[in-house]
Order: sequence, then C-alpha cells, then structure tokens
Amino acid sequence: MQNNKVKILQTEILSDNWYTLNKITFEKTNSNGSIQTQSREAYDRGNGATILLYNKDLNTVILTKQFRLPTYINGNPDGMLIEACAGLLDNDNPEECIKRETEEETGYKISKVEKVFESYMSPGSVTEILHFFIAEYSKEMKTTDGGGLEEEGEDIEVLELSFDEALTMIDTGAIKDAKTIMLLQHIRIKNIV
Repeated sequence: MQNNKVKILQTEILSDNWYTLNKITFEKTNSNGSIQTQSREAYDRGNGATILLYNKDLNTVILTKQFRLPTYINGNPDGMLIEACAGLLDNDNPEECIKRETEEETGYKISKVEKVFESYMSPGSVTEILHFFIAEYSKEMKTTDGGGLEEEGEDIEVLELSFDEALTMIDTGAIKDAKTIMLLQHIRIKNIV
C-alpha cells in the first residue's frame, strides 16, 4: 500500500554489519498541504515473534533470562533481562518461528499456539513488527533443557514463575521488557491464568 503523501527521495545504507541501518530522505505532504523534506534513520532487523507460555493448573508462566548489551549500556547493572521467549522470523512464518524459538530457548515443544496481536515495538526508529503469541504448556512438553543455541552465542536461563510473582516483578522493575509486560498484561486482562 503506497501513501501518496510520502515520496522517498534517497536511501543511504549507513551500516549493513549485523542488520541494516538506512538514512532515508523523503518528502511528506503535511495535513495543511505544505510539503516538507525530512531525513530519518531506520533500523531494519526484520520482523519477529514472541510467546508467553502459561499453565492454568499451576498458575505459572515460563520466561527467560539472558544478557542484553543495549540494556547494559543504558544502565542495567548486569545487563540481564527477564523476558518472554522471542526470535526473528528468519524467512519463516510467525507461527513456525515461535514454535522453533520456544523449543530452542525454553526446551518446551509446543504444537498449538494462539496469536493474540501484532505491534511495532519502536516505530520511531525500528521497522520491526512483532507477532505476539500465547500457548499452554505442561511438564510433559519439556523435551530439553533449552538455553538457546550455542552457535548463536545464546546463554539463556529458563524461569518458571508463578503468574502473581511475574506481575509483581513488573511493579518492582525486575521485569522491564515491553513485549513481556504486554503479554503478561494480556493474559491478566483476558483472565487466562
């Protein structure tokens, strides 16, 4: 879908090392009819998927804990972040991606997932759309220890927390990850756990 009020004039690649950082110069027709030329940087890392595993009977959720450099740089003392399992689509559809990531990161092999919504996570600078899922888990679904893929440098701790404890961790600041907060609040609002 094209927006006839926006015209891309130039795209300059600033970095193509890990993902792509572009400087985009464009013209935009404002609501008053005036035309304005602007330049913005946009980081394209692809789209992703995230999931919250929950167990109704035990009133628990599965989260992960891993080192996140950007949080360390921005004042997180040890750089560790508690979050919902997630990963980039890597040319998969969102459902297949999240099933793969769930098994790699948490060790749970799930077959049924429910997509609950999509969201731009940082639309001022990042192109990514994140697909949000939830799924029930049971002890029988645990096939490995999880922990991520060593060849991708992943060193992920798997956490099983009571739902109430996870909600309290939002209040105390122990959970600061947006996607995780959104998923925990979703199952709270929907009264799922």
